[in-house]
Order: sequence, then structure tokens, then C-alpha cells
Amino acid sequence: MKKVSKMTRALTKQDFMGPKGIIIIALAVFTVLTWVFSDQIYGADSVFYQNNFGNSALNTAVSYIPAIIKTVVIMFCAWLINFVVQIVLEYFAKGSKEVITAMKLIKSLVKYLIFIVAILLCLSAWGVNTATLIASAGILSLIIGLGAQSLIADIIAGLFMVFENDFEVGDIVVIDGWRGTVTEIGMRTTKLVDYRGNIKIVNNSKISTVINQSKKTSVALCYIGVEYGDDLSRIELVIRDNIDRVKAHIPQIINGPFYKGVDSLGESSVNLLFMADCKEEDLFIVQRAMNREWKIVFDENHINIPFPQVTVSQYEAHQETMDRATVREARQFADTQSELSKGMEVDQE
Repeated sequence: MKKVSKMTRALTKQDFMGPKGIIIIALAVFTVLTWVFSDQIYGADSVFYQNNFGNSALNTAVSYIPAIIKTVVIMFCAWLINFVVQIVLEYFAKGSKEVITAMKLIKSLVKYLIFIVAILLCLSAWGVNTATLIASAGILSLIIGLGAQSLIADIIAGLFMVFENDFEVGDIVVIDGWRGTVTEIGMRTTKLVDYRGNIKIVNNSKISTVINQSKKTSVALCYIGVEYGDDLSRIELVIRDNIDRVKAHIPQIINGPFYKGVDSLGESSVNLLFMADCKEEDLFIVQRAMNREWKIVFDENHINIPFPQVTVSQYEAHQETMDRATVREARQFADTQSELSKGMEVDQE
């Protein structure tokens, strides 16, 4: 197979729809317009309009020096202004996530605005009639717009996302099945980073559905199985006596933990369910911590957590029998926990 060099590779449709293709189209259209309307765009004193090639090369070069100096000064000033403005905006981009998100978008807008103004000033320094050029921008915008529909759609979608506050910088979201933290909402794209450090860049117009997991607190789940032979009432009283202790050992818990009762009857275990409210970024931390704390509690109280094994002995009934008062007390605790955690449920689908 022949290797195609980067210099000779033909531009694909995707290239023309991207930023590079749009710039090429804009330059081509600009060249044609300036050639057709040269009399109106370039003044008599413009270096582009004058035809002084009869003079010596030295005189021609000297005549360009003022325009070159102005161009260098304009570009330097534009860079300096952009640098200072970015620092100022970065300074104010503190506090709430709404402010940070808005400032990031403003920084992007200011950068492009300064760039456009600098280009117009440079053209003016070379004698270009920028007023006429701006007046003819309608034709240029129409032509560019035909090839930049996706870019315009990305920008508009980005503005709507910011002003409608769908999600903000720092939120944990799920986009197209990809879960990550929003690190930047730009003019064209939104950047996410997952827990492994992978970065996903999504075009704003391609974001159709978003699951924002940071708007409200999340629910951490903890499933623990106990043996069928253990007395459930005794286990529930152990849970009651230690539930505050578990919460004290997990500072990330906002509300809970709650004992939801028997979630299911497994093949070899009675599966209990615990829930707790926490921030989305602490979800996995809380789940692992609850697993650990309840395992310690059960070990201290000789409550066995079953595991796969093969036995040849016949099962013996539990020797300890709880009295009715204890059973009633355990049932009351389970009912109270169910009422306190009302509304917190697991998706059974």
C-alpha cells in the first residue's frame, strides 16, 4: 500500500467542516471579494492598490516599513491585552460553579473578539477600507455559514447550556453513556475527565441527553448477606445499636445510613440493604466504607456472612431463640428505619 504524504493528502468533507477547512474557505472567499471590489476596499494610499514596481526595490521595501511596524505593534498589543484580560477573568473565576462556568465561556469569547479586532486594525494599517469590508461581511457570512453550520450549531448549543444551567464546570455527568467530571465548557466543545484521567471531548451540538449526577445528593448502596440460620431479629437489634457508630466513622455521609430491610432471599443468604445520602464524588468511597464498617460490626457480634462452599453435614437449627419482646423491638426498629428512609429506593429494573 502506498503511503500518502500529509502535503498531498486531499481534504475530506470532515476537514472542510472543521476549523481548518472553514479558515481555508474564508481566506479563499476573502481573496475573491478583495479582488472583485478592490477599488472600493483599497484606498488610493493602500500598498495593495499602488503599483510602484517601477521604483527601485529599496524604495518599495522602505514604503512598507510603517505598515509593518504598525502590524507588529497591533499584534503585540492584542496579545498583551488578551493576556491581561485572561488573567483578570481567571482571578474572578472563583466561588460558585456558575461563576466558574460563565467565566470560562467569557474568556473564550473575549479571545476571539480581540483576534477579530486585531485583524481589522492590521488591515486598516495597510490601507484597507475596513468599513467597506465590514459592510460586505454579510455576503462573506452567508458563504461561510453554508460550510460552518456544525460550528455555529456548537456555539449556539454551548450558549444555551450555560444560560440554561444544564450542567456546570465541576459537575459529574453522564453523556452518551460516558461518566466524567466537566472540566471545561467552551465555544465549540465540552471536556469531561473520568476517574481514570481519560479526557472526552464532545461537540456541544452532539450533546442530546445529559444525566447530571451533581444536582442532588446521590444514594450509596450496601448489600450484606447473612446466614439463613441466624436470627433476623437479633441481627436487626445489632444494626440498631451500631448504626450511629457506622455513621460516625464515615464523615462523607450526609444523611443516613438507613437499614432498608431484607432486599432479597438468595440461594445461600438473606441479603440486607443499607442506604446513605452523599455527594456524587463520594459515592464509591461511602459504599466501600459501609461494606467495611458493617463487616466489622457483624464480626464483633458473631454474625456470619455466608460464602460459596460445599457442606456434607446436615444443617442444624439455630439454638438461640429470641423472646417475643426482643422480636417486637427488632420489628419496631425495622419499621422506623423504613419510615425515615421513605423515598430512597433502588431501581429494580
